[in-house]
Amino acid sequence: MEFSSEQALVLREILRWRRDVRHFRTDPVEEETLRMLIAVMAAAPSVGNARPWRVVRVRDKALRGAVRAEFERCNSAALETYSGERAETYAGLKLAGLDAAPEQFAIFTDMEPEAGHRLGRATMAETLRQSTAMAIHTLWLAARAENLGMGMVSIVDPERMEQIFDVHADWEFSAYLCIGHPEFKDDTPLLHRAGWQENAPTLWDDR
Repeated sequence: MEFSSEQALVLREILRWRRDVRHFRTDPVEEETLRMLIAVMAAAPSVGNARPWRVVRVRDKALRGAVRAEFERCNSAALETYSGERAETYAGLKLAGLDAAPEQFAIFTDMEPEAGHRLGRATMAETLRQSTAMAIHTLWLAARAENLGMGMVSIVDPERMEQIFDVHADWEFSAYLCIGHPEFKDDTPLLHRAGWQENAPTLWDDR
C-alpha cells in the first residue's frame, strides 16, 4: 500500500502533538476506544515476533494507592538530589497524572517468552525491552490520534513495582502509563515549557 502526502502530513502532525501529558480530565475513556488502543499495540514490531509486552489495567484503588505512595517516595528522594534554583524548579513540576487519569496501565516485559523461540535475542536480550518500548510508543501515537493524552510515570523503583503487582518472576517492569482526556493541548513538551530542559535536535553522523 502506498500512502499519500496528505496522510504522511497527518502522521507528522500526530508526532508533533504527541506529548507526555500530566494534566488530565477525570471523565472516562470509552471502553470500545480503550480496547481498540490495546489491540493496536499488536501492530508494533517485536524481536522474533515474540510480542513480550504484558499489560495490566489498574483499576483497584489499593493498587493505585500503592503506586501513588511509591511515586511520592521516589519523588521525594529525587528532590533531595537537587539544590537551589534547580530544586525549586523540580518541586514545581507536575510529574505525574496519577490523581486524575481515568485509565492507568502497568506495562511489563516477559524476559523469557515462549513466542519467538529466542530468534534475534540470543545475543541482545535488550531487544525484548526495546520491543515493549515500541509497543508503548505505538499505543501513545494511537491514543493521540483519538484525541487522548498519555503520560509515563518513571519516578518509581522497578523492583517495588514488580512487588506491588506480584507479577511472574520473568516479568520485568517497563512503564506505568496514565491515559485520559488532557486538560489542555500543547505541542511543546512540559519540561521545555517549564524551563527544565529545552528541545534539542537529534545528533547524527554521516559516514
